Amino acid sequence: MAVSLPESTNPTTTTQNSEESFSSCPFKLQKPPHLTDYLPDLKSYTNQLDNNPFYHPTDGFYLTHSDIILRQIIIDLSGTFSSGASQFVYHRAGPRQQIFFDPSSTRVAIVTCGGLCPGMNTVIRELVVGLWELYGVRQIYGIVAGYRGFYSREPTELNPKLVHDWHKKGGTVLETSRGGFDLHKIVDSIQSRGFNQVYIIGGDGTLRGAVKIFDEICRRKLNIGVAAIPKTVDNDVGIIDKSFGFQTAVEMAQQAINAAYVEAESAVNGIGLVKLMGRSTGHIALYATLSSRDVDCCLIPETEFYLEGKGGLFEFLEKRLKENGHAVLVVAEGAGQDMIPRTDAQKEERDESGNPVFLDVGAWLKSELRNWWSRDHPNDLFTVKYIDPTYMIRAVPANAMDNLYCTLLAHSAIHGVMAGYTGFVCGPINGNYAYIPLKEVAEAKNEVNVMDHKWAWVRSVTNQPDFVRK
Repeated sequence: MAVSLPESTNPTTTTQNSEESFSSCPFKLQKPPHLTDYLPDLKSYTNQLDNNPFYHPTDGFYLTHSDIILRQIIIDLSGTFSSGASQFVYHRAGPRQQIFFDPSSTRVAIVTCGGLCPGMNTVIRELVVGLWELYGVRQIYGIVAGYRGFYSREPTELNPKLVHDWHKKGGTVLETSRGGFDLHKIVDSIQSRGFNQVYIIGGDGTLRGAVKIFDEICRRKLNIGVAAIPKTVDNDVGIIDKSFGFQTAVEMAQQAINAAYVEAESAVNGIGLVKLMGRSTGHIALYATLSSRDVDCCLIPETEFYLEGKGGLFEFLEKRLKENGHAVLVVAEGAGQDMIPRTDAQKEERDESGNPVFLDVGAWLKSELRNWWSRDHPNDLFTVKYIDPTYMIRAVPANAMDNLYCTLLAHSAIHGVMAGYTGFVCGPINGNYAYIPLKEVAEAKNEVNVMDHKWAWVRSVTNQPDFVRK
Protein backbone atom coordinates (compact mmCIF):
# COMPACT_ATOMS: atom_id res chain seq x y z
CA MET A 1 0.00 0.00 0.00
CA ALA A 2 1.42 3.39 -1.03
CA VAL A 3 0.77 6.44 1.14
CA SER A 4 1.70 10.09 0.69
CA LEU A 5 2.06 11.97 3.95
CA PRO A 6 1.86 15.75 4.31
CA GLU A 7 5.10 17.55 3.56
CA SER A 8 6.80 19.23 6.52
CA THR A 9 9.89 20.34 4.62
CA ASN A 10 10.83 21.77 1.27
CA PRO A 11 9.50 19.29 -1.34
CA THR A 12 12.79 19.37 -3.22
CA THR A 13 14.64 18.08 -0.16
CA THR A 14 15.12 14.39 -0.71
CA THR A 15 16.61 12.98 2.45
CA GLN A 16 18.10 15.24 5.09
CA ASN A 17 14.88 15.97 6.95
CA SER A 18 13.04 12.76 6.14
CA GLU A 19 12.74 11.68 9.74
CA GLU A 20 10.94 14.90 10.74
CA SER A 21 7.94 14.12 8.56
CA PHE A 22 7.30 10.95 10.52
CA SER A 23 7.86 12.20 14.06
CA SER A 24 4.13 12.47 14.78
CA CYS A 25 3.06 9.43 12.71
CA PRO A 26 2.72 5.77 13.78
CA PHE A 27 5.39 4.75 11.26
CA LYS A 28 9.06 3.89 11.51
CA LEU A 29 10.80 4.95 8.31
CA GLN A 30 13.47 2.51 7.14
CA LYS A 31 15.38 5.20 5.28
CA PRO A 32 17.88 4.01 2.67
CA PRO A 33 21.32 5.64 2.85
CA HIS A 34 21.94 8.73 0.74
CA LEU A 35 25.18 10.08 -0.68
CA THR A 36 24.65 13.34 1.22
CA ASP A 37 24.85 11.39 4.49
CA TYR A 38 28.63 11.50 4.14
CA LEU A 39 29.01 14.02 1.28
CA PRO A 40 26.84 16.89 2.56
CA ASP A 41 28.02 19.41 -0.04
CA LEU A 42 27.24 17.21 -3.03
CA LYS A 43 25.88 19.17 -5.98
CA SER A 44 22.39 18.39 -7.23
CA TYR A 45 20.87 18.78 -10.70
CA THR A 46 17.41 19.16 -12.17
CA ASN A 47 16.10 15.80 -13.33
CA GLN A 48 16.78 15.12 -17.01
CA LEU A 49 13.25 13.76 -17.40
CA ASP A 50 12.05 17.39 -17.59
CA ASN A 51 13.58 17.52 -21.06
CA ASN A 52 12.90 13.93 -22.11
CA PRO A 53 10.55 13.84 -25.14
CA PHE A 54 8.93 10.64 -23.87
CA TYR A 55 7.80 12.23 -20.60
CA HIS A 56 5.68 15.23 -19.68
CA PRO A 57 6.09 15.60 -15.91
CA THR A 58 3.03 16.97 -14.15
CA ASP A 59 2.14 17.53 -10.51
CA GLY A 60 2.73 14.29 -8.65
CA PHE A 61 5.06 12.84 -11.31
CA TYR A 62 8.11 13.30 -9.10
CA LEU A 63 8.02 11.51 -5.77
CA THR A 64 9.18 13.04 -2.50
CA HIS A 65 10.45 11.66 0.78
CA SER A 66 6.88 11.70 2.12
CA ASP A 67 5.74 9.05 -0.41
CA ILE A 68 5.99 5.80 1.52
CA ILE A 69 5.13 2.11 1.29
CA LEU A 70 3.63 0.27 4.25
CA ARG A 71 5.29 -3.05 4.99
CA GLN A 72 2.22 -4.32 6.83
CA ILE A 73 -1.18 -3.64 5.26
CA ILE A 74 -3.27 -6.09 7.27
CA ILE A 75 -3.75 -4.59 10.70
CA ASP A 76 -5.69 -5.74 13.75
CA LEU A 77 -7.07 -2.50 15.18
CA SER A 78 -7.70 -4.21 18.51
CA GLY A 79 -4.00 -5.03 18.82
CA THR A 80 -0.83 -3.08 19.55
CA PHE A 81 -1.00 -0.91 16.43
CA SER A 82 -4.02 0.97 17.72
CA SER A 83 -2.31 1.65 21.04
CA GLY A 84 0.54 3.63 19.52
CA ALA A 85 2.96 1.00 18.23
CA SER A 86 4.71 1.86 14.98
CA GLN A 87 5.28 -0.20 11.86
CA PHE A 88 8.00 -0.15 9.22
CA VAL A 89 7.58 1.96 6.11
CA TYR A 90 9.86 2.53 3.11
CA HIS A 91 10.45 5.25 0.56
CA ARG A 92 8.47 4.69 -2.59
CA ALA A 93 10.55 4.01 -5.71
CA GLY A 94 10.38 6.39 -8.64
CA PRO A 95 11.86 9.57 -10.16
CA ARG A 96 12.81 12.54 -7.98
CA GLN A 97 12.83 16.23 -8.89
CA GLN A 98 16.51 16.58 -7.97
CA ILE A 99 19.24 14.16 -8.99
CA PHE A 100 22.84 13.95 -7.80
CA PHE A 101 24.63 12.72 -10.92
CA ASP A 102 25.47 14.61 -14.07
CA PRO A 103 24.59 12.11 -16.83
CA SER A 104 27.37 13.41 -19.06
CA SER A 105 29.99 12.31 -16.51
CA THR A 106 28.18 9.28 -15.08
CA ARG A 107 30.06 6.02 -15.52
CA VAL A 108 28.12 2.83 -14.74
CA ALA A 109 29.13 -0.73 -13.88
CA ILE A 110 26.68 -3.66 -14.02
CA VAL A 111 27.59 -7.08 -12.61
CA THR A 112 25.79 -10.44 -12.29
CA CYS A 113 26.89 -12.97 -9.67
CA GLY A 114 25.93 -16.45 -8.48
CA GLY A 115 23.77 -19.04 -10.21
CA LEU A 116 21.58 -18.52 -13.25
CA CYS A 117 18.01 -17.31 -13.03
CA PRO A 118 15.41 -16.46 -15.68
CA GLY A 119 15.42 -12.71 -16.27
CA MET A 120 19.06 -11.85 -15.60
CA ASN A 121 19.58 -10.67 -19.17
CA THR A 122 16.34 -8.70 -19.04
CA VAL A 123 17.53 -6.77 -15.97
CA ILE A 124 20.84 -5.98 -17.69
CA ARG A 125 19.07 -4.88 -20.86
CA GLU A 126 16.61 -2.64 -19.01
CA LEU A 127 19.36 -1.04 -16.93
CA VAL A 128 21.26 -0.18 -20.10
CA VAL A 129 18.24 1.05 -22.05
CA GLY A 130 16.81 2.91 -19.04
CA LEU A 131 20.06 4.73 -18.24
CA TRP A 132 20.55 5.58 -21.92
CA GLU A 133 17.01 6.64 -22.85
CA LEU A 134 15.73 8.12 -19.57
CA TYR A 135 18.79 9.98 -18.34
CA GLY A 136 21.14 10.19 -21.30
CA VAL A 137 23.95 8.19 -19.71
CA ARG A 138 26.42 7.01 -22.35
CA GLN A 139 29.18 5.33 -20.34
CA ILE A 140 27.74 1.96 -19.35
CA TYR A 141 29.88 -1.15 -18.78
CA GLY A 142 29.27 -4.78 -17.98
CA ILE A 143 31.56 -6.54 -15.52
CA VAL A 144 32.32 -10.01 -16.87
CA ALA A 145 32.37 -13.18 -14.70
CA GLY A 146 30.91 -11.92 -11.43
CA TYR A 147 32.71 -10.15 -8.59
CA ARG A 148 36.14 -11.40 -9.69
CA GLY A 149 35.59 -9.64 -13.02
CA PHE A 150 36.07 -6.25 -11.37
CA TYR A 151 39.79 -6.93 -10.94
CA SER A 152 40.56 -9.76 -13.38
CA ARG A 153 38.79 -8.84 -16.63
CA GLU A 154 38.30 -5.78 -18.80
CA PRO A 155 34.75 -4.37 -18.62
CA THR A 156 32.52 -4.65 -21.69
CA GLU A 157 30.99 -1.47 -23.09
CA LEU A 158 27.20 -1.71 -23.37
CA ASN A 159 24.63 0.22 -25.38
CA PRO A 160 20.96 -0.25 -26.37
CA LYS A 161 21.79 -1.64 -29.81
CA LEU A 162 24.06 -4.31 -28.34
CA VAL A 163 21.54 -5.47 -25.69
CA HIS A 164 18.34 -5.03 -27.69
CA ASP A 165 17.45 -8.76 -27.79
CA TRP A 166 19.04 -9.94 -24.55
CA HIS A 167 15.65 -10.34 -22.87
CA LYS A 168 14.99 -13.25 -25.24
CA LYS A 169 18.02 -15.17 -23.99
CA GLY A 170 18.47 -17.36 -20.94
CA GLY A 171 21.42 -17.10 -18.57
CA THR A 172 23.55 -13.97 -18.49
CA VAL A 173 25.50 -12.67 -21.44
CA LEU A 174 27.88 -10.97 -18.99
CA GLU A 175 28.73 -14.42 -17.58
CA THR A 176 28.66 -15.16 -13.88
CA SER A 177 30.57 -17.01 -11.19
CA ARG A 178 30.48 -17.81 -7.50
CA GLY A 179 33.15 -16.67 -5.10
CA GLY A 180 36.02 -14.44 -6.17
CA PHE A 181 35.03 -11.79 -3.65
CA ASP A 182 38.04 -9.68 -2.73
CA LEU A 183 36.69 -6.49 -1.17
CA HIS A 184 39.67 -4.21 -1.55
CA LYS A 185 40.48 -5.35 -5.08
CA ILE A 186 36.86 -4.78 -6.10
CA VAL A 187 36.55 -1.30 -4.60
CA ASP A 188 40.02 -0.33 -5.83
CA SER A 189 38.95 -1.31 -9.34
CA ILE A 190 35.65 0.59 -9.08
CA GLN A 191 37.55 3.67 -7.93
CA SER A 192 40.41 3.46 -10.44
CA ARG A 193 38.09 2.87 -13.40
CA GLY A 194 36.03 5.90 -12.45
CA PHE A 195 32.71 4.13 -11.93
CA ASN A 196 30.27 6.23 -9.93
CA GLN A 197 27.22 3.98 -10.19
CA VAL A 198 27.32 0.23 -9.50
CA TYR A 199 24.36 -2.10 -10.08
CA ILE A 200 24.74 -5.56 -8.53
CA ILE A 201 22.45 -8.43 -9.54
CA GLY A 202 22.64 -11.49 -7.32
CA GLY A 203 21.31 -13.67 -4.51
CA ASP A 204 21.89 -13.80 -0.77
CA GLY A 205 25.66 -14.30 -0.93
CA THR A 206 25.97 -11.55 -3.52
CA LEU A 207 23.88 -9.19 -1.38
CA ARG A 208 26.12 -9.81 1.63
CA GLY A 209 29.08 -8.91 -0.59
CA ALA A 210 27.26 -5.79 -1.79
CA VAL A 211 26.86 -4.66 1.82
CA LYS A 212 30.63 -4.88 2.29
CA ILE A 213 31.28 -2.98 -0.96
CA PHE A 214 28.86 -0.25 0.10
CA ASP A 215 30.42 0.01 3.57
CA GLU A 216 33.92 0.31 2.08
CA ILE A 217 32.75 3.00 -0.36
CA CYS A 218 31.24 4.91 2.56
CA ARG A 219 34.44 4.52 4.57
CA ARG A 220 36.44 6.01 1.70
CA LYS A 221 33.76 8.74 1.24
CA LEU A 222 33.49 8.05 -2.48
CA ASN A 223 30.78 9.60 -4.63
CA ILE A 224 29.56 6.21 -5.84
CA GLY A 225 25.97 4.98 -5.75
CA VAL A 226 25.39 1.27 -5.11
CA ALA A 227 22.10 -0.49 -5.87
CA ALA A 228 21.33 -4.20 -5.67
CA ILE A 229 18.65 -6.14 -7.51
CA PRO A 230 17.85 -9.43 -5.72
CA LYS A 231 18.18 -12.50 -7.91
CA THR A 232 17.09 -15.87 -6.66
CA VAL A 233 14.89 -18.35 -8.43
CA ASP A 234 14.06 -19.87 -5.01
CA ASN A 235 12.15 -16.72 -3.97
CA ASP A 236 13.88 -16.76 -0.58
CA VAL A 237 14.72 -13.04 -0.39
CA GLY A 238 12.90 -11.42 2.51
CA ILE A 239 10.75 -8.26 2.70
CA ILE A 240 10.01 -8.01 -1.05
CA ASP A 241 6.93 -9.72 -2.50
CA LYS A 242 8.90 -12.00 -4.80
CA SER A 243 12.17 -12.28 -6.69
CA PHE A 244 12.40 -12.14 -10.46
CA GLY A 245 12.44 -15.45 -12.30
CA PHE A 246 10.20 -17.15 -9.75
CA GLN A 247 7.08 -17.13 -11.92
CA THR A 248 9.03 -18.58 -14.84
CA ALA A 249 10.48 -21.27 -12.57
CA VAL A 250 7.04 -22.35 -11.36
CA GLU A 251 5.77 -22.46 -14.92
CA MET A 252 8.66 -24.67 -16.02
CA ALA A 253 8.37 -26.84 -12.91
CA GLN A 254 4.81 -27.68 -13.88
CA GLN A 255 6.08 -29.13 -17.15
CA ALA A 256 8.39 -31.45 -15.23
CA ILE A 257 5.54 -32.48 -12.92
CA ASN A 258 3.31 -33.19 -15.91
CA ALA A 259 6.01 -35.41 -17.43
CA ALA A 260 6.40 -37.26 -14.13
CA TYR A 261 2.64 -37.76 -13.94
CA VAL A 262 2.51 -39.23 -17.46
CA GLU A 263 5.43 -41.56 -16.69
CA ALA A 264 3.91 -42.71 -13.40
CA GLU A 265 0.42 -43.20 -14.81
CA SER A 266 1.81 -45.26 -17.68
CA ALA A 267 3.61 -47.76 -15.42
CA VAL A 268 2.52 -50.49 -13.04
CA ASN A 269 2.96 -49.12 -9.53
CA GLY A 270 4.67 -46.12 -11.07
CA ILE A 271 6.10 -43.24 -9.06
CA GLY A 272 7.12 -39.97 -10.70
CA LEU A 273 9.76 -38.25 -8.58
CA VAL A 274 10.59 -34.60 -9.32
CA LYS A 275 13.33 -32.62 -7.58
CA LEU A 276 12.84 -28.86 -7.75
CA MET A 277 15.04 -25.96 -6.70
CA GLY A 278 14.82 -24.70 -3.14
CA ARG A 279 17.89 -24.95 -0.91
CA SER A 280 16.39 -23.39 2.19
CA THR A 281 12.82 -22.67 1.09
CA GLY A 282 10.18 -24.64 -0.73
CA HIS A 283 8.32 -21.91 -2.60
CA ILE A 284 8.79 -23.40 -6.07
CA ALA A 285 7.68 -26.84 -4.92
CA LEU A 286 4.70 -25.36 -3.07
CA TYR A 287 3.42 -23.17 -5.92
CA ALA A 288 4.08 -25.81 -8.57
CA THR A 289 2.14 -28.35 -6.49
CA LEU A 290 -0.82 -26.03 -6.08
CA SER A 291 -0.75 -25.13 -9.77
CA SER A 292 -0.50 -28.65 -11.20
CA ARG A 293 -2.89 -30.58 -8.90
CA ASP A 294 -1.20 -33.83 -10.03
CA VAL A 295 1.12 -34.07 -7.01
CA ASP A 296 0.47 -36.65 -4.29
CA CYS A 297 3.14 -35.47 -1.85
CA CYS A 298 5.23 -32.28 -1.59
CA LEU A 299 8.36 -32.25 0.58
CA ILE A 300 10.02 -28.92 1.44
CA PRO A 301 12.94 -27.84 3.68
CA GLU A 302 10.65 -26.12 6.19
CA THR A 303 9.02 -29.39 7.25
CA GLU A 304 10.58 -32.66 8.39
CA PHE A 305 9.47 -36.01 7.08
CA TYR A 306 10.33 -39.64 7.70
CA LEU A 307 10.20 -42.76 5.58
CA GLU A 308 9.38 -45.80 7.71
CA GLY A 309 6.57 -46.54 10.13
CA LYS A 310 3.06 -45.32 10.75
CA GLY A 311 2.40 -41.91 9.22
CA GLY A 312 5.61 -42.14 7.17
CA LEU A 313 6.15 -41.55 3.48
CA PHE A 314 6.30 -45.23 2.52
CA GLU A 315 2.99 -46.04 4.21
CA PHE A 316 1.34 -43.11 2.44
CA LEU A 317 2.73 -44.02 -0.99
CA GLU A 318 1.72 -47.65 -0.60
CA LYS A 319 -1.84 -46.55 0.09
CA ARG A 320 -1.79 -44.25 -2.96
CA LEU A 321 -0.47 -46.99 -5.21
CA LYS A 322 -3.27 -49.31 -4.06
CA GLU A 323 -5.87 -46.62 -4.70
CA ASN A 324 -4.63 -45.12 -7.98
CA GLY A 325 -1.86 -47.37 -9.28
CA HIS A 326 0.55 -44.43 -9.45
CA ALA A 327 1.83 -41.43 -7.46
CA VAL A 328 3.77 -38.22 -8.04
CA LEU A 329 6.27 -37.00 -5.45
CA VAL A 330 7.79 -33.50 -5.52
CA VAL A 331 10.81 -32.68 -3.33
CA ALA A 332 12.72 -29.41 -2.92
CA GLU A 333 16.49 -29.84 -3.09
CA GLY A 334 16.99 -28.74 0.52
CA ALA A 335 14.46 -31.14 2.01
CA GLY A 336 15.61 -34.14 4.02
CA GLN A 337 19.30 -33.19 3.98
CA ASP A 338 19.76 -34.32 7.59
CA MET A 339 18.50 -37.80 6.65
CA ILE A 340 21.00 -38.49 3.87
CA PRO A 341 24.13 -40.34 5.04
CA ARG A 342 27.27 -38.21 4.71
CA THR A 343 30.95 -38.91 4.99
CA ASP A 344 33.04 -36.69 7.25
CA ALA A 345 34.40 -34.91 4.16
CA GLN A 346 30.89 -34.26 2.84
CA LYS A 347 29.83 -32.78 6.18
CA GLU A 348 32.52 -30.10 5.86
CA GLU A 349 32.23 -29.45 2.12
CA ARG A 350 31.34 -25.90 1.02
CA ASP A 351 30.83 -24.29 -2.39
CA GLU A 352 32.68 -21.17 -3.59
CA SER A 353 30.06 -18.94 -1.97
CA GLY A 354 30.55 -20.61 1.40
CA ASN A 355 27.23 -22.47 1.35
CA PRO A 356 27.06 -26.12 2.53
CA VAL A 357 27.11 -28.49 -0.42
CA PHE A 358 23.79 -30.29 -0.61
CA LEU A 359 23.56 -33.96 -1.49
CA ASP A 360 21.10 -35.08 -4.15
CA VAL A 361 17.90 -35.73 -2.21
CA GLY A 362 16.21 -36.89 -5.41
CA ALA A 363 18.72 -39.64 -6.16
CA TRP A 364 18.69 -40.67 -2.48
CA LEU A 365 14.89 -40.88 -2.41
CA LYS A 366 14.86 -42.88 -5.64
CA SER A 367 17.24 -45.41 -4.10
CA GLU A 368 15.29 -45.58 -0.83
CA LEU A 369 12.01 -46.09 -2.67
CA ARG A 370 13.43 -48.98 -4.67
CA ASN A 371 14.95 -50.59 -1.60
CA TRP A 372 11.65 -50.31 0.28
CA TRP A 373 9.60 -51.87 -2.51
CA SER A 374 12.02 -54.71 -3.22
CA ARG A 375 12.05 -55.52 0.50
CA ASP A 376 8.28 -55.37 1.16
CA HIS A 377 6.93 -56.37 -2.28
CA PRO A 378 9.63 -58.48 -3.94
CA ASN A 379 7.24 -60.09 -6.44
CA ASP A 380 5.42 -56.95 -7.64
CA LEU A 381 6.34 -54.61 -10.45
CA PHE A 382 7.54 -51.15 -9.44
CA THR A 383 8.88 -48.18 -11.40
CA VAL A 384 10.45 -44.90 -10.26
CA LYS A 385 11.03 -42.21 -12.86
CA TYR A 386 13.30 -39.49 -11.48
CA ILE A 387 13.24 -36.04 -13.15
CA ASP A 388 15.62 -33.23 -12.19
CA PRO A 389 14.78 -30.14 -14.31
CA THR A 390 17.02 -27.77 -12.31
CA TYR A 391 19.29 -26.58 -15.10
CA MET A 392 16.48 -26.47 -17.62
CA ILE A 393 14.51 -24.15 -15.33
CA ARG A 394 17.47 -21.90 -14.48
CA ALA A 395 18.57 -21.47 -18.08
CA VAL A 396 15.31 -20.51 -19.82
CA PRO A 397 14.41 -16.92 -20.77
CA ALA A 398 11.97 -15.12 -18.51
CA ASN A 399 8.28 -15.34 -19.32
CA ALA A 400 6.17 -12.26 -20.07
CA MET A 401 5.33 -11.39 -16.46
CA ASP A 402 8.91 -11.81 -15.26
CA ASN A 403 10.17 -9.69 -18.17
CA LEU A 404 7.81 -6.88 -17.17
CA TYR A 405 8.84 -7.27 -13.53
CA CYS A 406 12.54 -7.06 -14.45
CA THR A 407 11.90 -3.82 -16.34
CA LEU A 408 10.20 -2.22 -13.34
CA LEU A 409 13.00 -3.35 -11.03
CA ALA A 410 15.68 -1.91 -13.31
CA HIS A 411 13.95 1.43 -13.76
CA SER A 412 13.27 1.69 -10.03
CA ALA A 413 16.96 1.12 -9.33
CA ILE A 414 18.01 3.75 -11.88
CA HIS A 415 15.68 6.42 -10.46
CA GLY A 416 16.93 5.67 -6.94
CA VAL A 417 20.64 5.89 -7.72
CA MET A 418 20.20 9.04 -9.82
CA ALA A 419 18.36 10.60 -6.86
CA GLY A 420 21.40 9.95 -4.66
CA TYR A 421 20.17 6.90 -2.78
CA THR A 422 22.80 4.24 -2.25
CA GLY A 423 23.21 0.96 -0.41
CA PHE A 424 19.64 -0.02 -1.23
CA VAL A 425 17.60 -2.77 -2.82
CA CYS A 426 14.58 -2.04 -4.98
CA GLY A 427 11.59 -4.35 -4.96
CA PRO A 428 7.83 -4.55 -4.56
CA ILE A 429 6.23 -4.49 -1.12
CA ASN A 430 2.52 -5.22 -1.24
CA GLY A 431 2.53 -4.50 -4.96
CA ASN A 432 4.30 -1.12 -4.76
CA TYR A 433 7.99 -0.60 -5.51
CA ALA A 434 10.15 0.63 -2.66
CA TYR A 435 13.75 1.43 -1.71
CA ILE A 436 14.88 -0.86 1.10
CA PRO A 437 18.21 -0.58 2.96
CA LEU A 438 20.56 -3.20 1.54
CA LYS A 439 21.64 -4.46 4.96
CA GLU A 440 18.04 -5.14 5.93
CA VAL A 441 17.36 -7.27 2.85
CA ALA A 442 20.70 -9.13 3.12
CA GLU A 443 19.71 -10.31 6.61
CA ALA A 444 16.07 -11.15 5.87
CA LYS A 445 14.70 -14.53 4.80
CA ASN A 446 11.48 -15.57 3.13
CA GLU A 447 10.68 -19.07 4.30
CA VAL A 448 7.45 -20.94 3.70
CA ASN A 449 5.22 -20.43 6.72
CA VAL A 450 3.90 -23.93 7.35
CA MET A 451 1.29 -22.47 9.71
CA ASP A 452 -0.08 -20.36 6.86
CA HIS A 453 -3.15 -21.20 4.79
CA LYS A 454 -1.06 -21.91 1.67
CA TRP A 455 0.64 -24.91 3.25
CA ALA A 456 -2.70 -26.12 4.60
CA TRP A 457 -3.99 -25.80 1.04
CA VAL A 458 -1.12 -27.97 -0.22
CA ARG A 459 -1.98 -30.68 2.29
CA SER A 460 -5.67 -30.50 1.38
CA VAL A 461 -4.83 -30.89 -2.33
CA THR A 462 -2.38 -33.78 -1.81
CA ASN A 463 -3.90 -35.33 1.33
CA GLN A 464 -0.34 -36.08 2.43
CA PRO A 465 0.50 -36.82 6.06
CA ASP A 466 1.82 -34.14 8.39
CA PHE A 467 4.75 -36.43 9.31
CA VAL A 468 4.24 -35.78 13.02
CA ARG A 469 5.11 -38.95 14.91
CA LYS A 470 2.28 -40.06 17.17
